Amino acid sequence: MIFAIGDLHLDSSGDKPMDIFGEIWANHQEKIIHNWNSTICEDDLVLLAGDISWALKLNEAYEDLLKIDKLPGKKIIIKGNHDYWWNSLKKLNSLGLKTIHFIQNNSYIYNNIGIAGTRGWSNIDEEMPDLQDQKIFKRELNRLKLSLESLENNLEKKIVMLHYPPFNIDSSPNEFVEIMKEYDIDICVYGHLHAEGHKYIVEGIIEDIEFHCVSSDYINFMPKKIL
Repeated sequence: MIFAIGDLHLDSSGDKPMDIFGEIWANHQEKIIHNWNSTICEDDLVLLAGDISWALKLNEAYEDLLKIDKLPGKKIIIKGNHDYWWNSLKKLNSLGLKTIHFIQNNSYIYNNIGIAGTRGWSNIDEEMPDLQDQKIFKRELNRLKLSLESLENNLEKKIVMLHYPPFNIDSSPNEFVEIMKEYDIDICVYGHLHAEGHKYIVEGIIEDIEFHCVSSDYINFMPKKIL
């Protein structure tokens, strides 16, 4: 089975208590680990949709990544906007983690299911979008294309992982959805939205793609079964 959860916001240093963002975040790491152990089997795949660790450097994030590595199942990780520790694939893969695969311009096959993705970026459908935001947005569109182009043909299904939601402020699909349509994507998971941001969540079947928001506080820190 394939599950998904985003925004773990792990913090081995103890410097970033998440309950300042609401009571639901109290002891959230313990909730995630408990729910994971009670839900995920070794043969399952878990899609982790960014914002994995508050660490700033890769060596600081290693303890959080090791914690994930020891949990049941195989894991796919994409970068979130707070994953400042994220480095080159070569450095990430050199960590020696046994059950984690990082996606950056590449992809992963699980039981003939293709997994691709990228971080994405905040919507730019304002009247005067910031030029730097436009640049990052276009770069992330290209990274999604590179990831999708690396997939094999004749797959049973294709799943895209994003951190940012692929929707405009009015809930209409943005360019990320256009690319997903081009590549016949079946399912998209995303995170990023918390607390008041939940009002911007869009789910269900749109443009023949099934969308799931898997921000950890939105799904009550329980990995969501996707497939």
